[in-house]
Amino acid sequence: MGRVVALVDDLFFQMKLAETARQLGVEVKVAGNGEALLGLLEPASKLVIVDLNSRSQPLQAVAKVRQQAGKNVRVVAFLSHVQTQLAAEAQAAGCDEVLPRSSFSQNLAAILSASKD
Repeated sequence: MGRVVALVDDLFFQMKLAETARQLGVEVKVAGNGEALLGLLEPASKLVIVDLNSRSQPLQAVAKVRQQAGKNVRVVAFLSHVQTQLAAEAQAAGCDEVLPRSSFSQNLAAILSASKD
């Protein structure tokens, strides 16, 4: 079973993420802040999902994930398509992929499936 951790405080996206993961047989743990996210990385997770519009300093959380897990974990973030500056900052912080919210939603099953063992 794949294991995914996420920093998402939007309840709609939490439910969408949980339901899609359940259908795919992927375990998802959601953190409310960056420190909680770091605590969820063990046991080893293959994928970290970050809502860049989260209220709990998502860019700092991405940087800390990179420090703690290195390149052993894939970090996928999403945001509004008009937030080009934030997208660039997220890439600089260590995100492997930064997707517009609509693209993230459309490709969620494929993104989660890639985390399976």
